[in-house]
Amino acid sequence: MNSENTPSVPETPKLLDQVRDKIRIKHYSIRTETQYLQWIKRFILFHGKRHPRDMGAPEVEAFLSHLATEGNVAAATQNQALSALLFLYREVLGIELPWMDSMVRAKRPHRLPVVLSRAEVGRLLEHMEGTYGLMARLLYGTGMRLMECARLRVKDVDFGRREILIREGKGFKDRVTMLPETLVSSLQEHLAKRRHLYEADLARGMAEVYLPDALAKKYPHAATDWGWQYVFPSGSYSIDPRSGHKRRHHIDEKLLQRAVKRAVAASGVVKPATPHTLRHSFATHLLEGGYDIRTVQELLGHSDVSTTMIYTHVLNKGSRGVVSPLDH
Repeated sequence: MNSENTPSVPETPKLLDQVRDKIRIKHYSIRTETQYLQWIKRFILFHGKRHPRDMGAPEVEAFLSHLATEGNVAAATQNQALSALLFLYREVLGIELPWMDSMVRAKRPHRLPVVLSRAEVGRLLEHMEGTYGLMARLLYGTGMRLMECARLRVKDVDFGRREILIREGKGFKDRVTMLPETLVSSLQEHLAKRRHLYEADLARGMAEVYLPDALAKKYPHAATDWGWQYVFPSGSYSIDPRSGHKRRHHIDEKLLQRAVKRAVAASGVVKPATPHTLRHSFATHLLEGGYDIRTVQELLGHSDVSTTMIYTHVLNKGSRGVVSPLDH
C-alpha cells in the first residue's frame, strides 16, 4: 500500500496546549491562564516529568506540602496551585477522582484590612498628581479595584448621571458606582487629551483595542471606536499574547502601585498602604458617614454581605456599636 495515500492522523495537542485551549474556551483572564500553566508545569517537573494521568492524591499533596514547607508560600498561593491542578484533572483530563472532594485547602489567616483615616488619605493624595493622581482619587472616590480602574473604558463613564459602570468585575459581575463630583472636570480634561491620542492612533491605523469574548467578531468595527478605548491607556503599543495583534493596551497597573508607594513614603503615612487600601478606606468612610451596609455592599460588588461586614470591625464598633466602659 502506498504510504503517500495513507490519511494523516492529526497529532494530539500537548498537555499545556490543551490546558491553554480549555482556559480560553471558558474565557478565563490572561492572568489566570499564565498562573495555571505555571503551576501545572511546576507540578509535572516536581515529579520528574511524569504525566498527570499517572499521578493522583499522594503526588498532589506532596507538591502542595513542598510549597508550604520548602517554598514558604502563603496560603492563598497554595490554594491557587490547588485550583490549577483541580482544573487540570477535571476540565482537561476529564478525571473525577474521590480525593478531589476531600482535598483540604490551606486556611487563610483572617486579617483586618489596612484602612487610612480621612486625614491620611488627604496627605497621600496631596503627593499624587497627573494620571496616577486621578486614578488614585477614582479608587478612593468610587471603591473600584485596581484592575477595574485600569481597564475602564470611555463608554462606561456617564457624566450626565454621574455614574461609572464597572464591567466584568470580580466574579464577572457588572455594577454601577458613583462618579464623584470633584473629579468630573479633571476626568473630562483627561479624556480630552486621551481623545487626541486616540485620533493620532486612528491616523496611524493603530486605534484597535482588545474586545472581550466574541465582541470583535460580532462588531468588527467596535475595536477602533472611541467608546471602547481605555480611559487610562499604555504609553506604547504591545503585542497581545493571545491574538498576536500589536495595539495599545491599558496602563500597566504596576505603575500606579509604584506611584502610590512613593506617595506613601513622601506623605509620612506609616501604614503599609497600597492602591487597594483606598478601596478599603472608601468602604470604611461610607459606613462612618452613616450609609447602610447593604448600600456599601452593592457599591463594592460583594456577593455576600458578610464580606462587607469586615469593615464594621475596622470601625472598632462591631455590629453592635459597643463602647468601652472606660470611655463612660
